[in-house]
Amino acid sequence: MTQGHTITVEQGTRRVRAVHDGRVLAESDRPLILRETGCPVRYYLPAEDVRLDLLTVSETRTHCPFKGTASYWSVDGRADLVWSYPDPEPGVAGIKDHLCFYDVEEV
Repeated sequence: MTQGHTITVEQGTRRVRAVHDGRVLAESDRPLILRETGCPVRYYLPAEDVRLDLLTVSETRTHCPFKGTASYWSVDGRADLVWSYPDPEPGVAGIKDHLCFYDVEEV
């Protein structure tokens, strides 16, 4: 990490759900919580808890020097609503095989 920039990943203890247009895309009682300097708290959900059949692979890729290269999925015309880091940087290796959504609620 660069000076002043931190990322922590911890096991969540609350059930969370990702919903888009009234449809549940994911629900998990084992989310990882990622906190990063200057960014909102993000929940990363295990792929097994995500309705992958509702996601469409996107060609979008972005790179974060702290987390690695992200892959994206779209849902019902909403581009790049979901992302993951297939080969994350060592400091956040725990998020491998987890997906993140812009909007996640605790339930």
